Amino acid sequence: MVTAIVLIQASADSIPDAAQAIADIDGVNEVYSCAGDVDLIAVVKVSQHEDLAALVPARISKVPGVLNTDTHIAFRSYSKRDSDAAFAIGLDE
Repeated sequence: MVTAIVLIQASADSIPDAAQAIADIDGVNEVYSCAGDVDLIAVVKVSQHEDLAALVPARISKVPGVLNTDTHIAFRSYSKRDSDAAFAIGLDE
């Protein structure tokens, strides 16, 4: 499974519609509207890198209102839950 974070710049008046259109695309798990340098952040999960190569330029970038995308591929996931589970090994005994 390939996970990517896609940073999206969109025209201000199209952000809600663009966010929903992106969220409706297969392979897109979540879309967040946010403040800062980007307007939307999409979390994408696909089976292969080739799927990602097709998804971002062919689908996300073509959504009306999307001005620019910047894709970051995730190598590893870290969370508090993972850390807590690692330190809890052997505590059940």
